[in-house]
Amino acid sequence: MKASRLLEELGNMGIHTIAGVPDSTLKQFCDGIENYQGELSHYVAANEGAAVGLAIGSFLASGKPACVYMQNSGIGNAVNPIVSLANGDVYGIPMLFVIGWRGEPGVKDEPQHVFQGKITCKLLDTLLVPYAVIDKETSEEEAFAALRLAEDTLKGGGQFALVIRKDTFEKEESYTWENRNTLVREEMLREILRRVPRDAAIVSTTGKISRELYEQSHQMYGNHENLFMTVGGMGHASMIALGIAKKRPDKRVVCIDGDGAVLMHMGALPFIASQKPENFCHIVINNQAHESVGAMPTGCQGADFSNLAKAAGYVHAGKLERMEDLEKLSDFFMDGKGPVLFEIPVSLSSRLDLGRPKESAKENKESFMEFLNGID
Repeated sequence: MKASRLLEELGNMGIHTIAGVPDSTLKQFCDGIENYQGELSHYVAANEGAAVGLAIGSFLASGKPACVYMQNSGIGNAVNPIVSLANGDVYGIPMLFVIGWRGEPGVKDEPQHVFQGKITCKLLDTLLVPYAVIDKETSEEEAFAALRLAEDTLKGGGQFALVIRKDTFEKEESYTWENRNTLVREEMLREILRRVPRDAAIVSTTGKISRELYEQSHQMYGNHENLFMTVGGMGHASMIALGIAKKRPDKRVVCIDGDGAVLMHMGALPFIASQKPENFCHIVINNQAHESVGAMPTGCQGADFSNLAKAAGYVHAGKLERMEDLEKLSDFFMDGKGPVLFEIPVSLSSRLDLGRPKESAKENKESFMEFLNGID
């Protein structure tokens, strides 16, 4: 079905506010939101729980339910406000969820999505959120019938979910957005790898950053033994890196993060600063978008992560806006003390032939631990 028709029907239900976090399965839905010409307020939230909170506030102010969209991995972020606020035993806030189903059983997907895919519908059952599964074989009439069920649930102060399978929505007009940055991320990552000591531990965030680091590390060194790729759990790479830094103060630890990931759990910044890890270097690659899932802007394009880090208490923070600025990174590895944060603004771009790790997540974990603990 067409995402534009679904959005029109949501409008007929009185839903004029949509908030969420982009997802590749919902790419056409997100494109439709940005291109929609009707009455609609759209917010790309920092995380899925925040989107639920915004939807609650929107209902309190207008008396009309909102729609919250997310990848199924985002259900975890949304559980607390759903069960502690929106649930009928508390405030009874009506809400429609549109959930992209990654890792559906029987459908090949990335390892970080497999378990979440298995339990997606079970989680909704546990949350007492009725749902309908929509796919490319679902007719418009069948989809709208599911919305009638949703409407009845919402009128009673409940929540309802549309679980969206891959390729459900037809391709319509794509939404494209570009920033004005000129640095190319993969080139910058290659130069960062040149400057990071080989005995330093690197923790990278989920998405194309990890994929590019993996390929560049193999091209340069023939391995990726000092790289831990946080393939799932968006927003948690910095705390994983902190855990390593605190246990191994003898090693330099580098967290290579993304702007969307930092926004998702920004409380990590003041906590890292409070722990004063002198061996900790935080690099934020900022393209102002969720590129790995369709390149929709984050909704916080004006965020200045270097200033945020300074305010949080990092020893030093700054922007590296030219290739030659990377010498500041080299200086830190020579004799600097952390925690430090370097923000690098980059363009929206990646190679079409960008590969993925060939090893399993567990194999990558084991090789990283062998590197970290000096096991031969």
